[in-house]
Amino acid sequence: MNDTGRRLLLSRREMLRRSGGGFGALGLAGALHSAGLLAAAEPGSTGGPASSVAGPLASTGLRPRAKRVISLFMNGGPSHVDTFDPKPALLEYAGERPPQGLERKPRGGFVPSPFRFAPHGKSGVVLSELFPCLAGVADELCIVRSMHTDVPNHEPGLLLMHSGNQQPVRPSMGSWISYGLGTENENLPAFVVLACRRPVVGPQLWSSSFLPGAHQGTAVDTTDLKVDRMIADVGRPGMTRARQRRELDFLQSLNRLHEVERGSSAELEAQIRSMEVAFRMQAEASEAFDIEREPKTIREMYGETNFGLSCLLARRLAERGVRYIQVYYLSKGNNQPWDTHQENDERHRALAADSDRATAALIADLKLRGLLDDTLVVWGGEFGRTPYAEPSKDSKAAGRDHHATGFSLLLAGGGVKRGYTHGATDELGMNAVEGRVHIHDLHATILHVLGLDHEKLTFRYSGRDFRLTDVYGRRVEEILA
Repeated sequence: MNDTGRRLLLSRREMLRRSGGGFGALGLAGALHSAGLLAAAEPGSTGGPASSVAGPLASTGLRPRAKRVISLFMNGGPSHVDTFDPKPALLEYAGERPPQGLERKPRGGFVPSPFRFAPHGKSGVVLSELFPCLAGVADELCIVRSMHTDVPNHEPGLLLMHSGNQQPVRPSMGSWISYGLGTENENLPAFVVLACRRPVVGPQLWSSSFLPGAHQGTAVDTTDLKVDRMIADVGRPGMTRARQRRELDFLQSLNRLHEVERGSSAELEAQIRSMEVAFRMQAEASEAFDIEREPKTIREMYGETNFGLSCLLARRLAERGVRYIQVYYLSKGNNQPWDTHQENDERHRALAADSDRATAALIADLKLRGLLDDTLVVWGGEFGRTPYAEPSKDSKAAGRDHHATGFSLLLAGGGVKRGYTHGATDELGMNAVEGRVHIHDLHATILHVLGLDHEKLTFRYSGRDFRLTDVYGRRVEEILA
């Protein structure tokens, strides 16, 4: 045996000596961490991962208006002219073809919305008849009618909305927020993704990319909302928690020895941390994810659909300190339900009925529990839909195509004005023309309400400083409370 081999083999006494030191170091680290005495990483550094409780930018000098975000993502792209942006001029121009431009396909004529719009609440926020439940919380809503993005295709549109870049793979917004702020609850991940199936693009939408792996979204399959179906191996029958703790401590000590022998790496550190988070989740997840603990009246308020109960679960996670909760609107047979190329009107009726009830319930429930003031709720898709028809042989089955140059987004809660409508598209809903808000501007604004400066939240990778908004973005001061 050569000298290298001898150095790698340990006697039992040496193994116990090193392991004992490792246990002590882990215990000391935990105590210092809980006391807030561990130094945080410098902004933009490539040092160790951010603390699981307080991220590297926890102290930025900005006053946070919100502590957490719940993103309700309408996969496929809702039609702005049928939901939040009334365009009576479409009736006057019905059937006329819009000017040719950068369209994806040949255009049909302009199509007026069949849905009535009316003002609601003391603020007079205008909503489509598709949202009778949201009408009841109209004074909590902030509607942005002047969104625009760069491309009318799902994959790049989704990536841009989630990560600020059209190409895979950059860190998602949830990962940036986890990196910047950490989590309020060390027993749960900072970033949780709720989806009943894989959306278009998939895990790249919640990737941490070059950020430390601890900040990647924890994806939870909500196909079956029973706790033991959502979270595999949440319990260990026949094994006490103390014994599990001893086993994990021993395994982690071996991991640390492995790290010492081979050198530290972000991948290994992420694996070590993920095991620790998984153990801690066993203590809290069985309670946090158990929506059966909610009264039947609350479950009925949200609607006992997959999306409705996912919104209820999002509220449970928010009140337990999860920073960023991403809820995808998906169905068992469709990973982009709002992509209404056909039967736009009827499909919007069905989709909105489900989403309206759950979204309004979430907003009202957060307010009742005193959580709306520091929780930002975001509702929208990757883009809107055309004010004109997508050509169809069956006029009764007319749909609307993808539309990137003007669409709407709904916000509510911490940091934004309530009972307020911002910006405008032109009279036909073709282009955002007043108070224009790009995706980068939206991201900058969301980070701002959380107390993060989008220009300072950076990470050095491959020789340059990256950020969520790249070299773009401005805070939309007009919508800030």
